Amino acid sequence: MTVTRIGEGVYRVEHDGRSDTVYVAVDSRNGRWAFWNGLVFRSTHVEETASGVVSGAPARNDSRPRFHQPLTAPMPATVLQVLVAPGSAVKKGDTVVLLEAMKMELPIRAPADATVRAVNCREGELVQPETVLIELE
Repeated sequence: MTVTRIGEGVYRVEHDGRSDTVYVAVDSRNGRWAFWNGLVFRSTHVEETASGVVSGAPARNDSRPRFHQPLTAPMPATVLQVLVAPGSAVKKGDTVVLLEAMKMELPIRAPADATVRAVNCREGELVQPETVLIELE
């Protein structure tokens, strides 16, 4: 994978014969945020070289940049089931938490293939909107 800066906060990511545009914003309190294909990621460690190429901290013997993806509650709800544990591998679309709100079940799904970094909720817990339930990387 090659990442090249093409403008202020705009990067071209070339991988698997594809080229995608990623937008990056910097927040002095929370680090860098990347926006790609309708998804939002928060970086845990990314360095930019003088040439504008981004390199990430090595993770599990690879050199891909590592991103942090929090999954949050969309509305006030009760946690019915937590279906993953820290360290679990998840595939795009896998249900990681099942919530109940207004007598409806609300599955929270993984937006991409990832590893569960942390589980911040437990079954029976009442959660508020924007509460981080699961952290993926």
